[in-house]
Amino acid sequence: MRIPNRSNKTKPSAALRPLPDDAGERIQKVLAQIGMGSRREIEEWIKAGRIAINGKPAELGDRYRKGDHVTVNGRPLDIAKRSEAPTRVLTYHKPIGEVVSRRDPEGRPVIFARLPKPAIGRWIAVGRLDINTQGLLLVTNNGELANRLMHPSREIEREYAVRVLGPVNDEMLKRLSSGVTLEDGPARFETIEPAGGEGANRWFRVTLKEGRNRIVRRLWESQGITVSRLIRTRFAGVALLPRLKGGACYELSAEEVAALMCSVGLEFEKTVAAPRAPHGRAGDKRLRSRKHKFS
Repeated sequence: MRIPNRSNKTKPSAALRPLPDDAGERIQKVLAQIGMGSRREIEEWIKAGRIAINGKPAELGDRYRKGDHVTVNGRPLDIAKRSEAPTRVLTYHKPIGEVVSRRDPEGRPVIFARLPKPAIGRWIAVGRLDINTQGLLLVTNNGELANRLMHPSREIEREYAVRVLGPVNDEMLKRLSSGVTLEDGPARFETIEPAGGEGANRWFRVTLKEGRNRIVRRLWESQGITVSRLIRTRFAGVALLPRLKGGACYELSAEEVAALMCSVGLEFEKTVAAPRAPHGRAGDKRLRSRKHKFS
């Protein structure tokens, strides 16, 4: 899916949605919108008793209304102030060896240590890449945007460059396209395109519309083929810029954020300032599904 270009008549960016009216909205949705975490994370916080509304422990289904006093881990939360923060989205080139986590008990490097600290809220990773996979990772301060991009019902397209070791024949490719049964259910690639390589190592470009754990590797392994390198090159129409080095990130422009939010049915309210260029901004700002060369 390619994010469409927006004309000047379109509001140019996405801000976190305004506070709900007197009918209220579910507390996990409100906290996700202001970047406290994904909806799933916040639901776990509610179950653990970490969130209170007007002095009472919150329950799943409780609604937030203007003027309510909300605390997280006993600390008051200024929801009105956080709601004024514009939505930001970073594209991060995750290198092999980093973990998509805030902290790692084994002491391995984590992606959040590389990212610039947001003025308000915190970064939320849109999905994960395993430690041995590199490439594009989207990061945002808007939990509702993250939730929609990750939700299976959206069938967001992902594109990967895959280097495989072993003989690949047409029958294998046909099975991978039509569907195979894995331990957690059927799966398939939407498209498979040869992308070069010689001898036992060959590159393929594949797309799929789900993000199950190690799904790309497991699909190839079902055919007796080993994945020796895996790079995510596109997610939700946002492409990994070829000149963006591992460990660097690029912040989407206001127009790009607005288009991304529009693609998952979210509204955008305000104009925001031009994006900053944290940690190695790279080249062309436009969203393009550029072809990468692999070796």
